[in-house]
Amino acid sequence: MKQPNIEFVLLMTKDYLNGKIDSITYGLDFPHEVETRYKKMLRENRMMAELIYDCLVEDGAFLYHDLSDEEFEAKIQERYEYVEDAYHGKVDLI
Repeated sequence: MKQPNIEFVLLMTKDYLNGKIDSITYGLDFPHEVETRYKKMLRENRMMAELIYDCLVEDGAFLYHDLSDEEFEAKIQERYEYVEDAYHGKVDLI
């Protein structure tokens, strides 16, 4: 089953980690994109939508004011790898 909204926000995070988006833009735009797409993401895959919100928004993008650029990138990288592993079934969420 296609999950275009989940895939979009994951790609946005990957683009940030690959240097295509700066940390300020990611810190501001990513939570907005998740909020805008959240109801659709819930319909696509409730567990992934909640995981993305918890890991990449609350414990990720919301911290860009509190961390240095290097710390912020490391935090997003760590959380992104966990979410990606869950998305591809490498981590058991239950």
